[in-house]
Amino acid sequence: MASLDDEFALRQTLLDDWLEARRQIAVLEARASDLLAARLRVYDADVQGDGFHRDAMHRSMIAEYSASGRIAQGTVERAFVDAFFLQRDYPEVVASFTRGQVTAAHVHEIISAGFAVRDAIDDGRADAGLHHMYEAAALVVAETATPARTKAQVRQIAAALAGVGVTERHRRAQSERTVTMTSVGDGLALLQLVLPEHLAVAILDRLTQVAQHLMSTRDDSDPVLDLDVLDRGDDPVRPENLDAADPGWDDMAIFGESDTFTTDPLVDPLTDDASPDWEHPRIDDRGIDAVRADLATDLLLGAAPTTVTGTAIENIRGRVQVTLSATTLADHDDRPAELDGHGPLQPDAARDFAGHADTWSRLFLSPTGMLVETDAYTPTAAMKRFLRARDPHCRFPGCRMPVHRCQIDHNHDHALGGRTRLDNLSAFCVGHHTLKHPDLDERHRWTARQLPGGEVQWTSPLGRAYVDPPPRRVMFV
Repeated sequence: MASLDDEFALRQTLLDDWLEARRQIAVLEARASDLLAARLRVYDADVQGDGFHRDAMHRSMIAEYSASGRIAQGTVERAFVDAFFLQRDYPEVVASFTRGQVTAAHVHEIISAGFAVRDAIDDGRADAGLHHMYEAAALVVAETATPARTKAQVRQIAAALAGVGVTERHRRAQSERTVTMTSVGDGLALLQLVLPEHLAVAILDRLTQVAQHLMSTRDDSDPVLDLDVLDRGDDPVRPENLDAADPGWDDMAIFGESDTFTTDPLVDPLTDDASPDWEHPRIDDRGIDAVRADLATDLLLGAAPTTVTGTAIENIRGRVQVTLSATTLADHDDRPAELDGHGPLQPDAARDFAGHADTWSRLFLSPTGMLVETDAYTPTAAMKRFLRARDPHCRFPGCRMPVHRCQIDHNHDHALGGRTRLDNLSAFCVGHHTLKHPDLDERHRWTARQLPGGEVQWTSPLGRAYVDPPPRRVMFV
């Protein structure tokens, strides 16, 4: 039987080998990007003598790579675009990509966000050196964060460097709102809405809240739980209320056994199979994705939630958190606001949100953008407000779960002597919170502790430390 040291050594080896394999994959992705860039150079040479067919030649090139690689044309098109701008504008990112320190997903987010900086330079609103600053800052983020976090942070960096440019881009993009539908087979279709991001966040959040409410209360009104009611109107009819002497009632199958019918609500009366019927449906076992999809369908088609599908849901509202400067709120400038956890938000939308906001939290920032204080009064509520403002998402490295879906947790367990103080509290989602549960075997249990400055250091069962820095508020200039 292997010793505990041998077991941990095996885990370490497997993790190291996996990390090296992932690095090699990134190196190969960089090589693939180089090949696409080389193909684009061939394309440019081809169209020099035949510019009239440029578009057709481009479509043919994309289609060939898509067909030979069995990859969607949109994905191939995106890869070509990334390869072009990567080679033209991002030499330092190319070097990091070639070493396998960032992935193709990181590169895509850097390039996509960088268009705001490029537009500012092309319009004469910024010096060409600004792009080098953006590349250096974006690369620092990408080499230490997941693609999802990289996306949010490089968008903030680009917005801060480009200034009003991001506001103009967001306003222009308003005209691109659209609704499309694509068949995906098996009687299903993809209904896609392109709309302002803050509205999409609020819509998904409200659907999630309503779905969670329905899932938590659906058993309370399940008709299967009350089988002896014949009519659920204002004056319910039950078997004992009927006159047994009334001709015909004693022959009804619902009151007694029958060779043909059954009173079991979960059995088909014609086949005796366990299948639902309209009078007595099965207990609702839909998952949250299916419930959200059904709710969106009902709401879009005009059906209002009722007591049949759940109660007290009319007051559930989509939640978003926005941070903006006082001068922008007062309409003294048009600095972009921040849609927390997602990226910049154009100031007109932020001011509109502010006009309808139910709650406010004033934030005080350090010169480095670190949140240091909120104004609040009741001690317990003040601590929660501070933590929700400081931690816009789960503090496990790479996790983007919004703070309102997280739990405020003692980093050092309270049961083991941990103090209820700000420097021992963080927001963790349920999934990552349970990683450090004391009931877990130590071979699988993580630990978390807060370092000076608000960093949360997670230590894996293998003893490897992963640090999640506190999110900083971008100071738009």
